[in-house]
Amino acid sequence: MQGKLIVIEGTNASGKSGLGVELAARYGGEIISADSRQVFSRLDLGSGKITKEEMKGVPHHLLDVCKPGDFFSMADFQRLAYAAIDDIIARGKIPFLVGGTGLYVDAVADGYELSDCPPDLELRAHLETFETPALYEMLKEKLPDTDIEPKNRNRVMRALERLAADDYHPGRHTPRYQVLRLGVTWEREILKQRIDERLERRLQQGMVQEVKDLLDEGVSSEFMMKLGLEYRYLTRYLQDEICYEQMVEELGNAIKKFAKRQMTWFRRTKDLHWLDMTQDPIAQATALIDAFLEK
Repeated sequence: MQGKLIVIEGTNASGKSGLGVELAARYGGEIISADSRQVFSRLDLGSGKITKEEMKGVPHHLLDVCKPGDFFSMADFQRLAYAAIDDIIARGKIPFLVGGTGLYVDAVADGYELSDCPPDLELRAHLETFETPALYEMLKEKLPDTDIEPKNRNRVMRALERLAADDYHPGRHTPRYQVLRLGVTWEREILKQRIDERLERRLQQGMVQEVKDLLDEGVSSEFMMKLGLEYRYLTRYLQDEICYEQMVEELGNAIKKFAKRQMTWFRRTKDLHWLDMTQDPIAQATALIDAFLEK
């Protein structure tokens, strides 16, 4: 019999982390973070990583599992998430998968069949010499019907690597758990305001210094740029490519565009129950969770 998994997914600044803590505490559960940047240690303010105080004693998994600059793939995430979820279920607890990286969420919730094939570093170095549009054209030549987003450089490169290794099997899913998926977001104008307030708060808390310290200690600017959003724009600012005011304005706009892309991704998901965050989301969620757990 499949174990049960509760997913809480949503856009940046939607409040999903706090909601996840409240629900996990209520049900005696534990949280698995599904965020592609929070797996790295010391990427805290820039990634919006939950603090010890905000966890309120609820155990969290898959935070700080590798060092900045390390290679970490979706397959790595899935493997570690499966191990954490299986352990939580074996101890009689309820696992909550909480995050905004749609691919990571789907890899676990939908049971993507992924490969543990190690990266071909020589091929990767060669591919890095090409701009993203050129890489995408290479992929289209080999896989004309690909549904990979043309601007998603990491996914395009990984697909090319796996094609070269004859190890690309898109579309295969083997769900491992019974899953309840809860969606968290806000009306567009409110979400924009939440994004602006959150960005200002994190800048005041020292987000610039966080990135400066990492760069000063030898984390490459290439790695920081690949992380996107906060780390990309703060790196550009610290390298004197843009001024502070331009950085803040462009970063705020980039986060809002990213949140819009997140919503596009999540809206494609079947059986996703959207919570109205203005109308007691805890009550809505608990009603759905109670019914799910009673099945």
